[in-house]
Amino acid sequence: MTFIRTTEQESNHQDLDKMSSLKLLKNINAEDQSVPKAIEKVLPKIEALVDVIVEKFKAGGRLFYIGAGTSGRLGIVDASECPPTYGVPHGMVVGLMAGGDSAMRKAVEFAEDDEEGAWKDLAEHRIGKDDVLVGIAASGTTPYVIGGLRKAREEGITTGCICCNSGSPVGDHADFPIEVVVGPEFVTGSTRMKSGTAQKLVLNMLTTAAMIGIGRVKGNRMVDMQLSNNKLVDRGTKMVMEELGVDYETANKLLKEHGSVRKAVEMS
Repeated sequence: MTFIRTTEQESNHQDLDKMSSLKLLKNINAEDQSVPKAIEKVLPKIEALVDVIVEKFKAGGRLFYIGAGTSGRLGIVDASECPPTYGVPHGMVVGLMAGGDSAMRKAVEFAEDDEEGAWKDLAEHRIGKDDVLVGIAASGTTPYVIGGLRKAREEGITTGCICCNSGSPVGDHADFPIEVVVGPEFVTGSTRMKSGTAQKLVLNMLTTAAMIGIGRVKGNRMVDMQLSNNKLVDRGTKMVMEELGVDYETANKLLKEHGSVRKAVEMS
């Protein structure tokens, strides 16, 4: 079967440089609306990966992301938001990208072409069989991601991926491949657009569903969130008020005394 990179195919729109700003925005918006529909087609694949992540988390395992460019940055963002949102330890979800942390702000030339790079980065974190590795690559051809997934499978580590082409080399090295085919980009080959949006939405699904699966949400509330600013303290106070039926001052005192919504409610 021939591998076709739809992410590199010519845009459905011509003469972008001759469009008005409003016309550009309307066309971008129209293309973006196709992304959730593409994700809907692979929900069972996402479900399977979520379930294995939950299983590994409950056994004390971790979730790792590897990627390059936009894909790598999205993984790092998703990983970094888990501790403040769900109160999990730093290091439970880890994002790594080709070129290291400095590549978050400035591209590191040819870093994504190093097939050995990802495993070197993962080895520093002592990744093992209790963990899950998810490769993120819009094209599905990134050597950094392919090399990391290949080595992980050789070591008996569960692997998944998020790509935007079907039948990709990255998908071939994943136990749980998620291939969201969003079609040609608005600007030909600019995968930070629809492909990036698709990857962000899938990442949201993975960690949100997994955190709920391990009990980090009660009802629909982030009861373990870190109280790292006044807005979150106020939100947490109102949660405690609602749960315990007390006034704002009492709830705020309990929250600050116990350090989290969950503890404030359980210890009162």
